[in-house]
Amino acid sequence: MEFKLKTISKAGIPEAISKAELYRSLNEPEEAESICRDILAVEPEHQLALRLLGLAITDQFCGDASDRHSEAEQLFRRLAERYERLYYTGLLHERRAKAQMRVGRPPHTLAPLFADAMRCFAEAEIVRPPDNDDAVLRWNRCARLLQSHPGFREEKESEAFEAFDSSPI
Repeated sequence: MEFKLKTISKAGIPEAISKAELYRSLNEPEEAESICRDILAVEPEHQLALRLLGLAITDQFCGDASDRHSEAEQLFRRLAERYERLYYTGLLHERRAKAQMRVGRPPHTLAPLFADAMRCFAEAEIVRPPDNDDAVLRWNRCARLLQSHPGFREEKESEAFEAFDSSPI
């Protein structure tokens, strides 16, 4: 059965954003995703809706081929600020790696994802707004995760892990 979706008003966007944030915090990313799509139908380049939609998609990552990482990446590429593009793309790679880690993927397949995340965070740190340490906090979390995971410690000498040693931070 086909339904014609209804359009929200532009005046209702701030309240819709609040609802999307609430649904994300309640761990209901599908609800947040739907709301963001309604906002973007009215205002296609709404920066907060793009960011929230990308995050709602990454909230749903389960570590398999059904993860919509390409869709989230395309959304983050539409962010106007370079810092945000880098930071949220880093989050995308980090969340994808963590989802794959939860389902038991071997460390050598996760290393490139963590390397991409850490590279994005390192670049975001360079262009970050004053007093914004979010990229540093995410980079450190990835580093601690890699240091504490036995599989990564065992494979530290492998080629896949050279990217971590060449990080500018």
